[in-house]
Amino acid sequence: MTKVEIYTKAFCPYCARALRLLAEKGAAVEEYDITMGGPKRGEMLERSNGGTTVPQIFIGGRHIGGSDDLIALDQAGGLDPLLAG
Repeated sequence: MTKVEIYTKAFCPYCARALRLLAEKGAAVEEYDITMGGPKRGEMLERSNGGTTVPQIFIGGRHIGGSDDLIALDQAGGLDPLLAG
């Protein structure tokens, strides 16, 4: 399965929604909690071309966007092929 990375913050309902969908798909997710900032926040900003909201989701190194983008991708039938690699 393709590598899935997600930048999250504590108590973020959109992060929880994205993580729940990915778990339902059986994806192994590498989660980076940026609640307190730090170097991972800077990494997220760079990788997402300045995206400051969470979650920021990457599948196979490709920037997907946020929770709404992930759900739209799934509804369009594009998430499963991406996860399968």
